[in-house]
Amino acid sequence: MSNHSVQSPVEERESRITSHGFFVTGTDTGVGKTLVACALLHALAARGLRAVGMKPVAAGAEPKSGSLVSEDVEQLAAASNVAVPRSLANPYCFAPPIAPHLAAQEEGREIVLEPIVHAYRELTALADVVVVEGAGGLLVPLNAREDMADLALRLTLPVILVVGMRLGCLNHALLTAEAARARGLRLAGWVANHVDATMARAGQNAEALAARIGAPCVAQIAFAELPDARRVAPGLDVDSLARAA
Repeated sequence: MSNHSVQSPVEERESRITSHGFFVTGTDTGVGKTLVACALLHALAARGLRAVGMKPVAAGAEPKSGSLVSEDVEQLAAASNVAVPRSLANPYCFAPPIAPHLAAQEEGREIVLEPIVHAYRELTALADVVVVEGAGGLLVPLNAREDMADLALRLTLPVILVVGMRLGCLNHALLTAEAARARGLRLAGWVANHVDATMARAGQNAEALAARIGAPCVAQIAFAELPDARRVAPGLDVDSLARAA
């Protein structure tokens, strides 16, 4: 008689989640990556998992008490149920609200992937799941040679694409999905975030993406003046993300 235990479908899904983190990217800046990343952290915590957020590179931070503070990083920390040093959650932080490689250049610095990978590995030792939020879109440069896609590859993470539902989003979303696959990344799912309350044919645009993007839509987020990650969390299809991971 075998001593090997057989996992239930639920246990198998949970183990798939805990064996991977997720990399949250977007079709552009300001499309709701932090909202989705925080919602995912809340959803994972609700399943009894230790979940922590990471923003490897942040720009547009404000000086407070002698240090730079990124609002995105603070939101991720508040949504996490594991407390970690900011140096691990956010290895690179810059004040100017500009492209990360330009912000680094202005400070005479270079964004290097290895410290980010090291910080990520330390986080994986402290939590079951690490939700990594990129900056800008998938191909935003980090230095003279590498971009956000290179970082996702180094971390070997499946990608969640946040689509800002507004005019032009079809092209932006499909190009991003195509670029992700061309670079060898796994697209675990995408989120339709309705950032423009006046967008014409928003539902039909979402249907067009669902038919073409080649990954499950794991959430449809209605427009809100003040989006709340806790309210978004229950609508996230975490099981579909787990199957794709």
